[in-house]
Amino acid sequence: MTLTILKKENIVLNAEVANKTEAIRLAGTILVEQGYVDEVYIEKMFEREALTSTYMGNFVAIPHGTEEAKQLVKQPGLSIVQVPNGVDFGEGNIVKLLIGIAGKENEHLEILSKIAIVCSEEENVEKMIHATEKEEILQLLNGVN
Repeated sequence: MTLTILKKENIVLNAEVANKTEAIRLAGTILVEQGYVDEVYIEKMFEREALTSTYMGNFVAIPHGTEEAKQLVKQPGLSIVQVPNGVDFGEGNIVKLLIGIAGKENEHLEILSKIAIVCSEEENVEKMIHATEKEEILQLLNGVN
C-alpha cells in the first residue's frame, strides 16, 4: 500500500498550541496516525530539535527525526500544522507553519528541497498561514507529491 506524501488528512488548520513541544508533537502525531511512521518517531523529532532548531525563518519550522529515525519511517510523508497565532520556537522565532517530514534514505532531502522552494516565496507562506481550506495548502505544495 502506497500512501500519498501529502493528503488532506495530513493538514491541521487553525491549531492552538501552547508551546514548541506541543506543536512538534502534533506534527508527529499526524504522521503516526496516517501510517507514515512508528510512534517512537515523535521522540526522534524532539531529539533532532534538541540538536538544532528546525526553525527555517519566514514563520516556518520543519520538524523531522534524527538520522537513525529513518528506520522508523514506513512511507515518506508530510504533515502540515497551521498555527495562525504563532508558537515561540525560542530566541524570538515565531512559527505559524510547521511542516513535519518523514523520509527514508535520501527521500527527505528531495522533499525538503521542494518545500524550501515553495517556502522561499514569502507570499506562498502567507497563503498557507492564512488558508481557510486544506485544498489551498495542497495546491501550493502539490509539486511535493
